[in-house]
Amino acid sequence: MKYSWPEMRLPSDPEPVALPAYQILLALGPDAKHGYAIMQDLADRSGGRLRLLPGTLYSTIKKLLADGLVEECHAPRGTASTDARRRYYRVTAAGRRAVQAETARAALFVKLAKVFD
Repeated sequence: MKYSWPEMRLPSDPEPVALPAYQILLALGPDAKHGYAIMQDLADRSGGRLRLLPGTLYSTIKKLLADGLVEECHAPRGTASTDARRRYYRVTAAGRRAVQAETARAALFVKLAKVFD
């Protein structure tokens, strides 16, 4: 049997983002990062429980760019980048709103799950 998630947003909320997109937005946080650093940050902060494969990472970044949730930027000051092919990304204001809305939805799921405590 297939189940679908209920609509858990108000009309004023941004559109929900897929889990890999949410993970990338969280990994970027306030700092610009390149793709490999995004993968490392996510793996490190989750104790190795969350991993993004390169194909998922870069196809999701492409969608995030198209949706205006992240943007390409210069390497952060003090970053020694020797690879001219390396692209850095940062979260936009729309991306921050998407993270806030997605985090509120996740908090609601946690609240609803408290019945099992």
